[in-house]
Amino acid sequence: MNRDQVNCAVDCANGCVLGDRCPNTEYKNEASNFIKDTSLDKMLEIAEIARMKKLSEPPKWIIPDDI
Repeated sequence: MNRDQVNCAVDCANGCVLGDRCPNTEYKNEASNFIKDTSLDKMLEIAEIARMKKLSEPPKWIIPDDI
C-alpha cells in the first residue's frame, strides 16, 4: 500500500496499516517519551490548566444564515 493513498485517520483506526513506513512514527515516539518522563500529577496539572483556559474563553456564537 502506498503511503500517499492512506488516510491515517480512517484506515489506521484499528492500528497502523503501514507499519515501519508510517509517517507519524516520530509523533508516536514523542508521545511515548512524554508519558514515560512525565508524572501523572504533572499531566493532571497540564489538563487542568487547559480546562481553565477553555472555560475562561468567551462563548463562540454561531448564527444561522436563514434568520
